[in-house]
Amino acid sequence: MAEKATIIVHSGDLDKMYSALIVANGALSMGMEVSLYFTFWGLLRLKKGGLSKGPLSKMNLFGLGRRMIKNRMHRANVASLERLMADYKELGGKVIACEMTMEIMGVKKSDLNEDIIDQYGAVGTYIQEARESAITLLI
Repeated sequence: MAEKATIIVHSGDLDKMYSALIVANGALSMGMEVSLYFTFWGLLRLKKGGLSKGPLSKMNLFGLGRRMIKNRMHRANVASLERLMADYKELGGKVIACEMTMEIMGVKKSDLNEDIIDQYGAVGTYIQEARESAITLLI
């Protein structure tokens, strides 16, 4: 059985989305299987056009901090979230959308970017993924 990592993406904050996708891509590049389980505010980043949205977790300053960080990342040639997600999918990463969160937040499948979602599931889906994983994270 291949080593596996499961990451709960609970936050939709820009910096936390970067953390989740960078760690996930790193694990995939090292030959691991990876599942990202998007729930609560993280799920909102799966909405159409949602990867390009979201504040910083700290120092957002009404969007000024976010703009500053994005400029610095651009100058440092850090890939966009859209590029990191595309790489994640190309490397075989799995994306799971939380159905309970969809119901709570009134999100419909048609609201989501279904091209990147592999599965819709509830807590049992996450537990099964985590049970099979050597690494589990909450971001």
